[in-house]
Amino acid sequence: MKTAIIYYSYEGNTALAARTIAGEIKADIFEIKTVDEKKRTGFAKYLWGGGQVLRHKKPALKPLSLNTDGYDLLILGTPVWAGSPAPALVSFLSERNIKDKKIALFCCHRGGKRNVFDKLKALLPGNTIAGQIDFIDPVKETPTELKRKISEWVKAIGA
Repeated sequence: MKTAIIYYSYEGNTALAARTIAGEIKADIFEIKTVDEKKRTGFAKYLWGGGQVLRHKKPALKPLSLNTDGYDLLILGTPVWAGSPAPALVSFLSERNIKDKKIALFCCHRGGKRNVFDKLKALLPGNTIAGQIDFIDPVKETPTELKRKISEWVKAIGA
């Protein structure tokens, strides 16, 4: 099964989870990047990110050489922003017409995933969701524990 891992990461948590998943299975890995890569910190980060979500902003993305048609399984990853997927992933999905795919979802968060998976599924009609998993601050987990969770999950989704 040909697999692509597609993710957006702001502080490295989602990137770590994506790389760990890629280490468990043979997959191509693609990072979504925004044109505006300015990193905000502290309260400004939450105000800016939450504001993007609440105003339904879709940031401009850097080009990504990826044809999803060539993959049997897409694994999509996002940080949770204000209970939602990061706007960069929303932009990516709105630019692509992904249909008839097997898709697995993962998210990274500090305060709860809330309904991020429901929101992602709503952006992916016409696809089969194979599974989902959330990680709480993966950069703070031991590599062994993160790898164990991911190993169990990729088996469950048939990757």
